[in-house]
Amino acid sequence: MENVQQLRMKIRANEFTKPTTGYGMDRLQANVVILPKKYAYDFLLFCIRNPKPCPILEITDTGSPYIKKYSDDIIDIRTDVPKYRVFKNGEFVDEPLDIKDIWQDDFVTFLLGCSFTFENELINNGIPVKHINQGKNVAMYITNIETEPAGSFRGNQVVSMRPFHYSLIPRVLEITSRFPSAHGSPIHIGDPTQIGIKDIHSPDFGDSIDIAENEVPVFWACGVTPQVALLNSKPDITITHAPGHMLITDYPTAKLAR
Repeated sequence: MENVQQLRMKIRANEFTKPTTGYGMDRLQANVVILPKKYAYDFLLFCIRNPKPCPILEITDTGSPYIKKYSDDIIDIRTDVPKYRVFKNGEFVDEPLDIKDIWQDDFVTFLLGCSFTFENELINNGIPVKHINQGKNVAMYITNIETEPAGSFRGNQVVSMRPFHYSLIPRVLEITSRFPSAHGSPIHIGDPTQIGIKDIHSPDFGDSIDIAENEVPVFWACGVTPQVALLNSKPDITITHAPGHMLITDYPTAKLAR
């Protein structure tokens, strides 16, 4: 498989537009939220009050599209995400491959941790990650778990789901808890109806993943949670990654483990 820099060049050229699960496996991946400065404080407060779904990795200077902290070269947030989502006044309006034409000088970018970051560690410990093996995006669901509001930002948590054989769950808990900046340990294990998921086979985002009789669904807080909050808060413009289409950095995941 190509290295991260080669993959980033393909993303920058709009030649790679797929979900990033299974790619850049030993590198930090990040959720992206871009919004005007006038909303940045309230969104920062929302992240601080909801650290499980919104673990902050980096916040850029106002107007700067460049990120240097987690990269050997300079990441351009306008081009280096495989697919974006654009929201205006709380409505989803577009899903472009780059945002060069709509960039604003007052934009602030938030990078938030992503659970794709710990998947390589699971695989290295002999724990299969089913959606990767099936070549699918992870399954994501809107739950009945409320976030702690901040200003106009509010809404229910989104979770990602991975099924595992019941005998592997203690090891899964041990491994993922070492990555708090990538959502850390699960927030729910087992019966999806207890967190408001009516049909496990119909995710709100991503792909449906089969669950075998000897497997248990395990749910992590998810960085798509801000997208639900953005629909409720209705900023005049906000840009995020498309679910599953993360920013891949050069930063080794091993350095994040605690």
